[in-house]
Amino acid sequence: MIGVNTWVWVSPLTDDSLAALAPRIAEWGFDVIELPVERPGEWDPRRAADLLAELGLGASVVLTMPIGRELVSAPSWTIGETQDYLRHCVDVAVAVGAPAVSGPAYASVGRVWPMSPDERRAVYAELGENLKPVLAHAGECGVRIGVEPLNRYETSLLNTVEQALEALPDDCGLALDTYHMNIEEKDPARAVRLAGDRIAHIQVCGTDRGAPGADHFDWPGFAAAVRDAGYAGPLVIESFTADNTTIATAASIWRPLAPSQDALATEGLSFLRTLWR
Repeated sequence: MIGVNTWVWVSPLTDDSLAALAPRIAEWGFDVIELPVERPGEWDPRRAADLLAELGLGASVVLTMPIGRELVSAPSWTIGETQDYLRHCVDVAVAVGAPAVSGPAYASVGRVWPMSPDERRAVYAELGENLKPVLAHAGECGVRIGVEPLNRYETSLLNTVEQALEALPDDCGLALDTYHMNIEEKDPARAVRLAGDRIAHIQVCGTDRGAPGADHFDWPGFAAAVRDAGYAGPLVIESFTADNTTIATAASIWRPLAPSQDALATEGLSFLRTLWR
């Protein structure tokens, strides 16, 4: 299954923008549409579920961690509000039929701080404790949580699969993103195999955040590792539009990454279909 995140075109997602995008995404031949939950209430999950059912599209859900959402080294009320938000994302996933909720569910993107080995172990223990109520709710709902390692410029907490496996409870899945893996993993294919059945979700894009395939990433090696890991979920193209000032700045999108956003999606889809044959 191949999917695409609506961030390729818009942020934040709304009911109107989803109604405009989803039919085009289905017509191009995608199987899954990825729905970001930036702020609860910006789009209606039940309305989205009806639309996707009409179009024959599956769904995946991604969380966001702006400043103010923290699960570690933060006041208890901030952690509580973040847990509430993550449980809301699980409820959204149930409503739209998504099997997983994925993203960097530990600290706000861009928050970095140095840690000694002992400090890191303590923060990992805190993360595990603060994820427990979220994982319990997800388990009751039949939804997996996929925690995503990010590159060193976006977090100092979880950068690699190995760190994620050390930090996360056994019942927590991993979300892998080729953009971050290309920066942080010495061998992305080995990292995929190391993650194995803990993989809850996979996002893909070119090494410059453009279309997968128009870059230097070892896609055949990655695809072989994904098969070896037994992952059967979607590969979702995640990129961003430079037209949205907020998200373009957060993701460091300073120039067009393809002739058009439509081309980024469709060329990526064509490459991934060929790769998976």
